[in-house]
Amino acid sequence: MRSAEHIEDPAVEGTEVSIYAAGALCWRLKKKKLEVLLIHRQRYDDWSWPKGKLDKGETLPECAVREVFEEVGLPITLGIPLPSIRYAVKPGNKEVHYWAARVDDVPPIPDGKEVDAVIWCSPTKARGLLSNPSDVEPLDALVTAHGANTLETWPLLIVRHAKAKPRSAWTRAEGERPLAATGKRQALYLQRLLMSWRPGKVYTSGWTRCIATISPYAQATKAKVKVVPWLTEADHKRHPGKARSVIEKLLTRSSAAAVCTHRPVIPSVLAALAGHMSHDLAHELPVLDPHLSPGEVLVAHVSVANPGRIVALEQHKPYED
Repeated sequence: MRSAEHIEDPAVEGTEVSIYAAGALCWRLKKKKLEVLLIHRQRYDDWSWPKGKLDKGETLPECAVREVFEEVGLPITLGIPLPSIRYAVKPGNKEVHYWAARVDDVPPIPDGKEVDAVIWCSPTKARGLLSNPSDVEPLDALVTAHGANTLETWPLLIVRHAKAKPRSAWTRAEGERPLAATGKRQALYLQRLLMSWRPGKVYTSGWTRCIATISPYAQATKAKVKVVPWLTEADHKRHPGKARSVIEKLLTRSSAAAVCTHRPVIPSVLAALAGHMSHDLAHELPVLDPHLSPGEVLVAHVSVANPGRIVALEQHKPYED
């Protein structure tokens, strides 16, 4: 049932986004039937998805994970990205970004402040309950993905190491060149960002700047770190096919993983990924040098139903001073 006083107005064309928010469509399979989680907010007397505005310095994925935990007590990791929605608010336009998030055997608990009730229901029932028509768009995308067996995925994250000290200012071995001050801040930023997917294994070049990039995350989560020589610039230059083989092997697995490497290695990594997705999706890969900026992350969502098949991509820009 829609609350008349809280139906969203269409976004105002030409008006900049003044508020960013993020959330997730939590889903589960109950007796092989798809169910989604709706929340009821007493302030608006409406039904919607768990979501909320970004905190200062927060990324959209972080915000989505935090809001779901705060509103319904569910610890989630993010699945495929879903369509964002935009609508008019008093300051201008508000843009809400959504992800799918599978939840199993963990009961949602409304926080009692913003959310006073939750319900698991079929997508059909959800369409009838959602108060804002725009909230149907991410639901439709989730249902379509479920029908295509592309909803359940695991993430492979490609990380370009954070900003290092300039080559021109470094006189010792190239493999020992450390992170710059900005790079150290990017590594801390990456620690928080990667938590949204929680890769349990990190495969990295053994050079100092890559190790320093993934260390904050690895130390915070106890993720297993494996040093792979073929991901260094020097070994890649001698045997470029080896880096591609590393990615090919990872795609045969089914657990969240991250790969940290260097700009000259990234084209080989992307070439390996491109062979595991549709031509349309491959066009979304970054094709121009430097492909990824220092500290930037590319997330490839790999199908569980169709092993090795990448069904969605997303990129996350690095922290900038």
